[in-house]
Amino acid sequence: MKYTILILVNATGQWLTLPRAERDAFVENELRPIFKKFKTNCNIRLYDADFTHAHISDFLIVETDNLEDHAYLMGYLRESKTFAIPYFEVKELVVGVANNFRGSLAIEDITGVN
Repeated sequence: MKYTILILVNATGQWLTLPRAERDAFVENELRPIFKKFKTNCNIRLYDADFTHAHISDFLIVETDNLEDHAYLMGYLRESKTFAIPYFEVKELVVGVANNFRGSLAIEDITGVN
């Protein structure tokens, strides 16, 4: 089963007051190595949303076949400055499965009616 996880975050003042060069260095030296560690099992994309949303500045979309990989990814982020200082506060986590409403079982399997 392939899971899609939305991680909705909001940048904090600690992040926003860093000079651009320090933010870029943080992303390259601390954030990208975490993403690289999980790239085999997690497809991670980053999005900016502060120009369209009042409470969410950014979001990540993670696709994985294994929620354990996602759990470890979140653990690394939690223990990094990303969520520990925090540079970003997690506002919402949403986990979904594409087209799961269709399911794999027929209603007859549940009701016993043929």
